[in-house]
Amino acid sequence: MQRYFLKLSYKGTNYHGWQMQPNGITVQEVINTKLSILLSENIKCMGCGRTDTGVHATEFYAHFDCSNTIENRKKFVFKLNSFLPQDIAIDDLFLMKPNAHTRFDATLRGYKYIITTKKDAFRLDTALYIRSAPNVALMNKACALFKQHIDYECFTKVNTEVNNYNCEIKSAFITEENGLIIFNIIANRFLRGMIRAIMGTLLKVGNERISVADFEKIILSKDRKKAGESVAAKGLFLNKVEYPDNIFNGE
Repeated sequence: MQRYFLKLSYKGTNYHGWQMQPNGITVQEVINTKLSILLSENIKCMGCGRTDTGVHATEFYAHFDCSNTIENRKKFVFKLNSFLPQDIAIDDLFLMKPNAHTRFDATLRGYKYIITTKKDAFRLDTALYIRSAPNVALMNKACALFKQHIDYECFTKVNTEVNNYNCEIKSAFITEENGLIIFNIIANRFLRGMIRAIMGTLLKVGNERISVADFEKIILSKDRKKAGESVAAKGLFLNKVEYPDNIFNGE
């Protein structure tokens, strides 16, 4: 058996997230089906994470095993793309060491959340539209607090089955670009629903409904009910995944 990593991107609007679901089409299901046809064997790929319904990815990885060596990987990528719908794109294919794992070997993940303050016909499915601009300077002051904390239970979905709520947030900041407000965050791991809950709470800071001090109190409370509402999925993108070099085959 040979193990391969797929590097891909997708627009999540038409999918019930990445992971297979009993009652909705998912990105994983589509890729499994097309890989199985192309390789003439039953292929089940494993993703680097679980994006929710409507969430997008500009950088995502999935691994799969197959019995035959893919000799021309560039040609294989071209063929697979021709099989896939327009909203899923394969960017590259890597031969990996047998135990390489897209989810467990990832050392960093990065997301961005996009907000627009003007109605934009071309961003209906990829940005959250809000009517008035928030105070970005205040939101960035709140973002600076992430370097001082590690437990983010207050920002995850209730009844989440995890061993702990600790996340090492490496960077978090908001930029303004061409009329867009973009929240960028990088961490070693994320909890379920975490970024959308953070964004909803940051907007409360930006709209001056709560103070930066209140934002820190919410983190310390470990209480999801005290944080803001989760924002819509459509503005969220997984845009960065990093792996150690030693899991790649080198070919």
